[in-house]
Amino acid sequence: MNYMPGTASLIQDIDKKHLVLLRDGRTLIGYLRSIDQFANLVLHQTVERIHVGKKYGDIPRGIFVVRGENVVLLGEIDLEKESDTPLQQVSIEEILEEQRVEQQAKQESEKLKVQALKERGLCIPRADTLDEY
Repeated sequence: MNYMPGTASLIQDIDKKHLVLLRDGRTLIGYLRSIDQFANLVLHQTVERIHVGKKYGDIPRGIFVVRGENVVLLGEIDLEKESDTPLQQVSIEEILEEQRVEQQAKQESEKLKVQALKERGLCIPRADTLDEY
């Protein structure tokens, strides 16, 4: 087996179905159509998969170009095992509503935590005031 350094090793994965996890937490599933030396990806028949608890929903996105620096994880999907998931697929509207409720609960929890820390004389800097790097 010949070893190819860097993104050249992904040439053999072209036209296969892949899952891509992005830096912002989104999950994309689509067919890898192209890749370059910077790991920029072109995905075809892409869906954005949203997970909430034991449910998931897919939002069709079509052709998707992903800048390489935003890729956290890239993995091939085994088509034979793809349907063997313990998760329940629900409609887009239902999963978006559940995601919104989950995010609201998380924000409320954060507010309570910050308030409790303030009462104890501690202060956590806000995320938007911190450097990204």
